[in-house]
Amino acid sequence: MPGIAGIISRNGHPADAVSLATMVRCMAHEPFHSTGTYSCARLGIEIGWSSLEGSYSDCQPVWNETRDICLIFSGEHFGDRSETDLLKSEGHQFNESNASMLVHLYEKHGSAFVERLNGWFCGLLIDLRTSRALLFNDRFGMNRIYFHEDSSNFYFASEAKCLLKLLPFLRQLSPESMGEFISCGCVLQNRTLFREIQLLPGGTRWIFKPGQPVEKEYYFDKKSWESSPVLPAEEYYQKFKETWLRILPCYFKTSERVALSLTGGVDSRLILACAPPSPAGLTCYSFDGMYRSCADVTLSRTVASLCNQPHQTVLLGRPFLTEFPELAPKTAYLSDGTMDPTGTADLFVNRLARNIAPIRITGLNGGEILRRLVAFKPKSLPSGLLDPDFYQYGNRAVATYRSELEGNLLSFVAFKQSPWHLYPRLAIERSQLSIRSPYFDNEIVALAYQAPAECVGPGPALRMIAESAPALKKVGTDRALRLNPLPVVDWAHNHFQNFTFKAEYAYDYGMPQWLARLDGAVRFLHCERLFLGRHKFYHFRLWYRNEFSKFIKEVLLDPRSLSRPYLNGTSLEKLVSKHTEGRGNFTNELHSLLTLELMQRQLLEEN
Repeated sequence: MPGIAGIISRNGHPADAVSLATMVRCMAHEPFHSTGTYSCARLGIEIGWSSLEGSYSDCQPVWNETRDICLIFSGEHFGDRSETDLLKSEGHQFNESNASMLVHLYEKHGSAFVERLNGWFCGLLIDLRTSRALLFNDRFGMNRIYFHEDSSNFYFASEAKCLLKLLPFLRQLSPESMGEFISCGCVLQNRTLFREIQLLPGGTRWIFKPGQPVEKEYYFDKKSWESSPVLPAEEYYQKFKETWLRILPCYFKTSERVALSLTGGVDSRLILACAPPSPAGLTCYSFDGMYRSCADVTLSRTVASLCNQPHQTVLLGRPFLTEFPELAPKTAYLSDGTMDPTGTADLFVNRLARNIAPIRITGLNGGEILRRLVAFKPKSLPSGLLDPDFYQYGNRAVATYRSELEGNLLSFVAFKQSPWHLYPRLAIERSQLSIRSPYFDNEIVALAYQAPAECVGPGPALRMIAESAPALKKVGTDRALRLNPLPVVDWAHNHFQNFTFKAEYAYDYGMPQWLARLDGAVRFLHCERLFLGRHKFYHFRLWYRNEFSKFIKEVLLDPRSLSRPYLNGTSLEKLVSKHTEGRGNFTNELHSLLTLELMQRQLLEEN
């Protein structure tokens, strides 16, 4: 995804511009990615960037009027209009539609300007007046900064592959991180898959001065939100409504085209119900699969029509099956080995969505923030598949996860689950589009800490939808939720939807081994037509068995794969054979194994 990369000399000597160019090339993934570099020999800094053309941060580098403060910024800031008006009234000149205002925010507030930023971002600010540089990121850590430091230089980048390309000795995997990835589907804490590469914690503001130790500051502490008083239910609702209606227009403000990614759930519907009016209307779209129109599509068409907005379907069609062998390695490469092959579906549909609009508004993380939903948990490591010594790392991963889950649940969701588990898929999507979710707004997350127990659920959102768009009151969600349900009808509808959801999961990822053998024996009946596509638009258990079986065998049964020190090659051969022949269901295992193998090839061997 777009980002920044740089080298900061510890002794103030000029950094290596050629090395920087090598790093920046690793971040240019698409024809619509623009790149550039800036050299500050005085402070020993080489800095580069990659941006989506026309995006908020496609204005690098940003200077103040006297050209003694320079900002390299990646991401977006959703600020209050009064902030912009005040800066302009004081004589600052900038383009309101991009990041050029932020350097003036620094002029006014100094290093505390980072505390006023709202969104996902990272950046480096160079102040020639004080001979210092500030490296910073957002308080959630959603815009990653990987780093490695030695006695001479501090290397950093938004993508680990930049460091791996420049410094080959870093191409060593961490067994502890691999154990977490296989068990939890992501690496926990601020570690990475690579032994000597770390992640900058969220809410970081590190200050660099030539010849001096780094001043490692943290400008945000989640305890300030955790200590907020819980509000009475009605007071919370009114405050949530006022805040939501005030901040939401900021996410639609842009000179580029904007579209809403609409699902059958509550969170994107709340955005639609409260979206600011537009003369051209708000284009909505939903992702769909190849078996039938899923619930997201059918419901989204209805609610978009009731709000007099256009709706389009983005299809994950048969061409995806053909392109998968090319998309799988790219997904591993783009995500620095953190996204499993389901990310290929996200890469495919988001490429198509870019043709609709380069900015995608989404209800991403609404349920997690407002309803405190935990989206991942450890799973048991497959017996006999891994080297015996490796299982200790899986056991440690379970213990680490449990310890991190202790304490405030909302803090786990916002500051751990989001940057660890949500980030990989988001990185794939953001390689194609600017993704905006108002549920990550600082004010919305802060207010969620004040929700009383009776408001931690869909109730407040359903009430606001009914008040803002009365036409939607009678349209239930994909789980048959609405503000005033009919006792018998909606109860039956809800149970039917839950049944079809669980049946689809049971036929796909959750199919027990005995049933997988039976399904494989009668594959000519195409039972998938009865179950798949009602709620999900991709189905990897079936595809791994059928369309992707050749690719799986070519990758995982290759001598390189079978000889990996953490694997039992004989068990791997049996696993692949059983799944591709329809004698078992090893979808989750194949996700992890394919990801690790493609990551090793793309980042450690071929990069």
